[in-house]
Amino acid sequence: MTSAAFRRHAHAAVDWVADYLDRVADLPVVPTVAPGDIRAMLPVSAPRHGEDFTDVLADLDQVIVPGLMHWQSPGFFGYFPSNSSAPSIIGELLSAGLGVQGMLWSTSPACTELESHVLDWLAEMLDLPAAFRSDGPGGGVIQDSASSATLCALLAARHRAGADLGSLTVYSSSHAHSSVEKAVRIAGLAPDQLRQVEVDDAFAMRAESLAALIAEDLAAGRTPTLVVAALGTTSTQAVDPLRKIAEIARAHGAWLHVDAAMSGTATLCPEFRDLNDGLELADSYCVNPHKWMLVNFDCDAFFVADRTALTTALSVVPEYLRNAASDSGAVIDYRDWQIPLGRRFRALKLWLVIRHYGVEGLQRHIRHHVDLAHELAGWVRADARFELAAPVRLNLVCLRHVDGDDATQRLLDAVNASGEAFVTHTRLDGRLVLRACVGATQTQAAHVRRLWDLIAGAA
Repeated sequence: MTSAAFRRHAHAAVDWVADYLDRVADLPVVPTVAPGDIRAMLPVSAPRHGEDFTDVLADLDQVIVPGLMHWQSPGFFGYFPSNSSAPSIIGELLSAGLGVQGMLWSTSPACTELESHVLDWLAEMLDLPAAFRSDGPGGGVIQDSASSATLCALLAARHRAGADLGSLTVYSSSHAHSSVEKAVRIAGLAPDQLRQVEVDDAFAMRAESLAALIAEDLAAGRTPTLVVAALGTTSTQAVDPLRKIAEIARAHGAWLHVDAAMSGTATLCPEFRDLNDGLELADSYCVNPHKWMLVNFDCDAFFVADRTALTTALSVVPEYLRNAASDSGAVIDYRDWQIPLGRRFRALKLWLVIRHYGVEGLQRHIRHHVDLAHELAGWVRADARFELAAPVRLNLVCLRHVDGDDATQRLLDAVNASGEAFVTHTRLDGRLVLRACVGATQTQAAHVRRLWDLIAGAA
């Protein structure tokens, strides 16, 4: 493709994306295709000869869009937000165009130094402890997701523990993200080496139960290795008692990893920074700008208070990667902070988003969604047919019909069949619960009101 053709087709692609974002509110949020429908529209074999790119772009509307869940729709209230923005999309385009391989400082110094600096910005913006800044023993790195951050934390903790693999134990609440269990498997631990700690009536970890489990394991000759505390669990956005957990973990030499994947973004706003109480005692922390901070997937900010255990656990230095800068010890090589060797220039989109919106613009974005979620919660409280199934802390509302699971299932089915909104579910104390997470970039009061009308109308 010539540069002239690239300009023409790239402009057409950008126009298509802009048009898509303009019309996404009018598209059915949930696809109506059956399994195999999309593949049935594709040729059995790859084209033998190259096709005109105009025809390729046309197939976006014909083949791809009908099979999409529209995560950017203002009617998307499922799972967690995966909100994007124009500056982030531009950053992704620039990253792809530059084609940087940022595995070492020497393979593109700007890639590494921008990432370190922007993550220092983010640490300040979120009021994180100074130990997580790159100008000390710790620092931050952009992972693909919180799942990778949890795995890296476990590998660092395993290395620091220095004990027999079979003796190591990991602790998280029974409401922690499934990535903890997956990390345990990948790191070579047996499933029974993961201890699921009881939760309280608000679905947060019971610190006293954690202490009891650790005492039991110590008495049996095991090595408490990693504790994962959630600042916003997946099902209910419950916040584990971080300070109490941190004190227990530190007393027994266990690594404390704090998973604040979605909810941590709220600490951009000073009024939500009580979430960080006790964070100065943590060994690592992660938050996902790709969930609620207008940065498109993937972008997880993973911070460590002391990088030594992480880099020692993950560093492998073959001769062909040796270079003077790395040998000097004066630079960061992010290949030692992650599972893969190679890495994309992810910091560009985070940099562009922060510069475009500024801290105040991002704060307005968070406060708006929190206000909308609390308005929805107020409607639930005022209607005798419904009840809140969990406390509403930030932007997630968990509700159910008072008549039980069948009635709640009808609500869920009706909302998702409407084409106007999408919600997901969980189970709390064995009962079905509808989750409505307010966080899409374009979501406004009218969309939340429409969601409530759909729920109330189906009751």
